[in-house]
Amino acid sequence: MSVWSPVVFARSARAEGRRLSLTEWATLPEDEPGELVDSVLTEEEMIDPVHGLCASWLIALLRAWLGGRGFVFDADMKLAVRKDRGRKADACVYLPGRPPPPRRGLLRTPPDVVVEIVTPTPRDERRDRVDKMDDYAAFGITYYWLVDPALGSFEIFELKDGRYQRALGATCGVIAHVPGCEGLVIDLDALWDELERLGPED
Repeated sequence: MSVWSPVVFARSARAEGRRLSLTEWATLPEDEPGELVDSVLTEEEMIDPVHGLCASWLIALLRAWLGGRGFVFDADMKLAVRKDRGRKADACVYLPGRPPPPRRGLLRTPPDVVVEIVTPTPRDERRDRVDKMDDYAAFGITYYWLVDPALGSFEIFELKDGRYQRALGATCGVIAHVPGCEGLVIDLDALWDELERLGPED
């Protein structure tokens, strides 16, 4: 497997720095990006083809595994992780047996799983590995998946006593026992092969 070093696209700063409530953030136009950090609208990670393909591959896998039970959402969903913080995960999952999420608005009940695809820039790596990890723990999300295509790594962290502990780490092969997801099988080699199908960097 080759090491990916995707190009990070230019970021929009149209509304960056604006102070907003969670409700105001939730009702921003769909084309206005950003996450809410300490009541301030901040730029979010901009996806590239590697990031997007990795996320869509995992979402398709999760949706097939759930088979109409539970719910899988993509990166457009807004999570009210704290009273002054709103995040967007690359994917989030509500497992079977949970009350259904609302039809509109913020997700104020923590999902069971969130997925983040790491973009290899210092700012984005810190956001996923430090800032979002703290926010998701405070929100009460049980499982945090971190996928790093540049490193070729897949990690699952489990929330215990208010903090995440590493429950699984792999770089290749088949993960037959996914914490919290009985019956789900993740073929990492198939995922890396899918990313290899993309062309060279522009």
